[in-house]
Amino acid sequence: MYFREYLIKLEESGLVTKITKEVSIDVEAAAVLKAAEPTPLLFQNVKGYADFRVAGNMFGTKQSIADYFGISTAQLIPKLTEAIDNRSLPEEISDPPCQEVTMDGVDLDKLPILKHNERDGGRYISSAVVVTKDPEFGQNLDFHRAMQFEKNRMSTRIIKGRDFYKFLERSGEVEAAYCVGNTPNILVAAATSVKTGINELEIANALSKTEVTQAKTLDLLIPAGSEVVLEGRVFMKDRSEEGPFIDLTETYDVVREEPVFEVKTITHRKNPIWQALVPGALEHKVLMGMPREPTIYKSVNEAGVNCIDVNVNPGGSSWLHAIVKIDKQNEDDGKKAIHAAFAGHRSCKHVFVVDKDIDIYNPLEVEWSMATRFQAERDLVDIGKEPGSSLDPSAEPGTKITNKIGFDFTAPLVTKGKSFARAEFPKVDLKDYLE
Repeated sequence: MYFREYLIKLEESGLVTKITKEVSIDVEAAAVLKAAEPTPLLFQNVKGYADFRVAGNMFGTKQSIADYFGISTAQLIPKLTEAIDNRSLPEEISDPPCQEVTMDGVDLDKLPILKHNERDGGRYISSAVVVTKDPEFGQNLDFHRAMQFEKNRMSTRIIKGRDFYKFLERSGEVEAAYCVGNTPNILVAAATSVKTGINELEIANALSKTEVTQAKTLDLLIPAGSEVVLEGRVFMKDRSEEGPFIDLTETYDVVREEPVFEVKTITHRKNPIWQALVPGALEHKVLMGMPREPTIYKSVNEAGVNCIDVNVNPGGSSWLHAIVKIDKQNEDDGKKAIHAAFAGHRSCKHVFVVDKDIDIYNPLEVEWSMATRFQAERDLVDIGKEPGSSLDPSAEPGTKITNKIGFDFTAPLVTKGKSFARAEFPKVDLKDYLE
């Protein structure tokens, strides 16, 4: 199912709020999206862009992504793990929706690219999945924000160590397609961390049937149902200032000199819908953090600990914290799970391991387990200083060095004093008493 068709399905179910009042792309649209999150919004009257509508908050909860796949949230981690392990080739089609219209010339001002905040460096594409290719490793799918500074040029943030950066280092310039308006199978696949050489579009297809097509002017296979596609080249040595921009941590990233994306061709669907993604908001957090949960889950289980669930939670910016639920069988399971979780997500800063009776989506229960089951002298695991995340403003500038710590909130298997078990309260159906 394409982005457009899924939006229509949500509309028919009454799950999308339509905004008919004229709204500006200059901060206003982003402010409305943030105020309404996680409710999906469809702006039908975008000031200065009569040909476009703008949709946002589409996938701001894990439930909304689970609903797309027709599964429960508890099934998300196994489904994504299965898709990573059992990838499949997408179907290639020759008459794709994303190429229904080819823009006459390249003028980025004709696209409703949002400015999200007054302090932002400019108008930003934040929702695009970026398709690139390397002669040795093949295609790669990833997220890379891009800030417009001319009618046909953008500065794009390419993080050192990512596949795209490796491709640029090898070749100096790389063909790239920035694809806007996609569904969770493609978005989640783009956010996964897998070995160089794995084509994330094959993960997308394993999650849900995915159609691809040959880019209009590039030797790339791109998502066929994208609403808008910007085709061009990214140059390692041609650089321009990028930023400020709000990170997952809801803090401002610094201004850097980043590679330039020169746009050569723009194609789109008829009556296109621009997919907005507010930086630092819930949808950003869910789409970036959730794909790290399967890697942690797998790593903990491979360490010999029965991992039940993982929550890379919004309170930790959906990146720096991981809450891991285990079925504890051995006294050292909690500490083994901590080390394995850090191995599964190397940008993580703090790991919290809890017992199977704790709801890891309820911060009160997680904190309760710390209050009743944790002793720092016994249960604090100081990993020491290691490279963490460039998103962490408290990390050492330039190196990302941070102090990683794990917290074992699991109860001892053998009780020597008071019981660690939670009391069971009697249960009734309150409706029987309020009618």
